[in-house]
Amino acid sequence: MEATDTAPRAARPAKAVSRLDRDRQAAPQVFERLRNAIIALELPPGAPLSRAELAGQFGVSSTPVRDALMRLEEEGLVDVFPQHATVVSRVDVGRAEQAHFLRQALELEIVRMLAEQHDQALVIRLDHAIALQQQFAKAGDFESFIAGDNDFHAQLYAAAGKQDLWTLVRSRSGHIDRLRRLHLPSPGKAQNIVRHHKLITRAIEAGDADAAQQHLRKHLSGTLSELDKIRSHHPEYLTD
Repeated sequence: MEATDTAPRAARPAKAVSRLDRDRQAAPQVFERLRNAIIALELPPGAPLSRAELAGQFGVSSTPVRDALMRLEEEGLVDVFPQHATVVSRVDVGRAEQAHFLRQALELEIVRMLAEQHDQALVIRLDHAIALQQQFAKAGDFESFIAGDNDFHAQLYAAAGKQDLWTLVRSRSGHIDRLRRLHLPSPGKAQNIVRHHKLITRAIEAGDADAAQQHLRKHLSGTLSELDKIRSHHPEYLTD
């Protein structure tokens, strides 16, 4: 995958806020669409979010938009200035580090558990997820690649019967996920992710819990280990 420019882009709400599914509640959909756009940097730090404009673009009243923005504020993904403006927040390095700590603590135990279970069906599913990621990496499709990365890890939690913990991790991951999105276009980054996934899977398949943990620890630490480089390339995106 070739490196691409991840410099600030103009917000493109028309792409981020297509019409909603009328068979589902509006507020969760507004939240999901906006959150995904923020994580993908389609709505970059500093992008303004007008309730009235969003309501018009989504085709809803202001109430679902308000509720969605409140949830985004709780996750630290937007900054609300009463009577003034709501903007996408900068990436909070401290929150990113805490999310990494939480995820690593959980997944180290999960991969150990899975290595001890010898579930060949899981290995087949993980290999399939890896194959899809390889296709996305070759195509330079960052957003599908990230979705595939999340699918790989979600399957680990599901196989361990810890799906609720995956939901918890995802709700805390907004800042670390944006750091990863900034880092992903770096030469060799996507290939390293795929390589680590393969190593984790092979260790689980071999029942080698120590190796599974070793590979996972290195895998999850890849972005934070390059924090200085990311900061130098995108100083306007990050805050301590």
